[in-house]
Amino acid sequence: MPAGGRPQMLDVLVVGGGINGTGIARDAAGRVLTVALCEQHDLASHTSSASSKLVHGGLRYLEHGQFGMVRKSLQERAVLMRIAPHLVQPLPFVLPHEAHLRPAWLIHLGLWLYDHLGGRSPQLPRSRSLRLRGHPLGAPLREDLRRGFTYTDAQAPDARLVVVNAIDAAERGAHIWTRTVCEQAWRQADGWSVDLRDPDGTQRSVRTRMLVNATGAWAPRFVENISLTRGVALRLVQGSHIVVPALYAHDHAYLLQQPDGRIVFALPFEDHYTLIGTTDVDFEGDPGAVHVDDAQRDYLCAAANRSFRQQTSPRDIVWEFSGVRALLDDPEAEASAVTRDYRLDLDAEGAPLLNVLGGKLTTYRRLAEEAVDLLAGHAGTAAPAWTATGAQLPGAERGTPAQCAAWLATQWPWLPPKLAARWSRTYGARATLILGQADSLAALGTHFGADLYEAEVRYLCTHEWARQADDVLWRRTRLGLVLDAAQQHRLACWLDTHASTSGRAVGAP
Repeated sequence: MPAGGRPQMLDVLVVGGGINGTGIARDAAGRVLTVALCEQHDLASHTSSASSKLVHGGLRYLEHGQFGMVRKSLQERAVLMRIAPHLVQPLPFVLPHEAHLRPAWLIHLGLWLYDHLGGRSPQLPRSRSLRLRGHPLGAPLREDLRRGFTYTDAQAPDARLVVVNAIDAAERGAHIWTRTVCEQAWRQADGWSVDLRDPDGTQRSVRTRMLVNATGAWAPRFVENISLTRGVALRLVQGSHIVVPALYAHDHAYLLQQPDGRIVFALPFEDHYTLIGTTDVDFEGDPGAVHVDDAQRDYLCAAANRSFRQQTSPRDIVWEFSGVRALLDDPEAEASAVTRDYRLDLDAEGAPLLNVLGGKLTTYRRLAEEAVDLLAGHAGTAAPAWTATGAQLPGAERGTPAQCAAWLATQWPWLPPKLAARWSRTYGARATLILGQADSLAALGTHFGADLYEAEVRYLCTHEWARQADDVLWRRTRLGLVLDAAQQHRLACWLDTHASTSGRAVGAP
């Protein structure tokens, strides 16, 4: 603490550790601003880990005339595939045609626009018509679904995208404070004074020239808590997903039209499962207490059963998750039609407060760039935007998961191919930080089950802010699907003993 007992002045304090908050922290740190981010729970512990895991333009939004948002999203899809090839991968889709829901000419037109709005990439083939009968892609579907279309989008592990942004922010000098609650903030002549409560319950104050409200569904409550008269209006919409044993064996996803005009995705997930989602239900209440209810389970099962031969029921669900999307308020529109675009509301009547409203996973980088552009003038810096053409995200140095796995096999030939493949699509080149000087599986330490070893857990505690079993099992990895209850309990006990002593996370206070 500087002389006089006052805390050092930050340039930017970001409140909220989801995709938008970590993206802003990374961009700001890369422009040599002094940055801290606080998150009341774990990184990506709410909406940013409850998406459909897609990096896409949103084909269905063309139907609502949202051409600008779709174009921006498709452009960002290309950027993210370039800066995070280990995480953002092409995903081919099948769209079965049902003439009574949408005419073929309308789907042709929509796909033509989708092909051209964002520019082309050799990794993303153009859309085309498909005769489903007799084709392997039609085999899982009802016999009367004879015609369809294919197109290509991209997918990504959403929570990992959050974490790698936080890692990069920290390595560029930002402080990342997880499980740290922002309790109150006061506007002062030269900035903000902010009270934080740390994980151990102790309170401290920080000072910052600018404050960023990237709390998502908590944004209106945050503004109320800091006693500002200028509120924010958001529409909260619940989106739920279910995971069931695989409904088919190939690597394509399906976009399924529904009688209510919505679409539902069926996506290949973690090798042995199918992810089905999402719902769009207006939400009221505590965003932290959101859960999948029976009506949403039934809706998603029925949506899949309308198209697939293999039928599924709530009894088949092996995992489910739900999140609350904070969307720009449009009380007249159906929840599924509300725009996924964003708005940046800068309150500069005194020390700047930037409210981040709306947005989606795909456009987080553009949102962050525009946010820091707004803040940079108040910080007195002319540092240019850099994240579209600058350094890749951590782990991208060895390319795609296949390229990274091949490299790992040459450097560590004793590493089982299945483990190398999972690490490559989870950590990319940062898998070397797990391996260290290990020369055998035994050197990776305690085996918790499946292919989870102590070395990986130590890495997650030391470098990725993991502290609890759910951090490891459901956000840093998806191993909660394969570790049984006893194995998960063993991991939790290990973390209780070792998480606070296994090293201080990058950027930790």
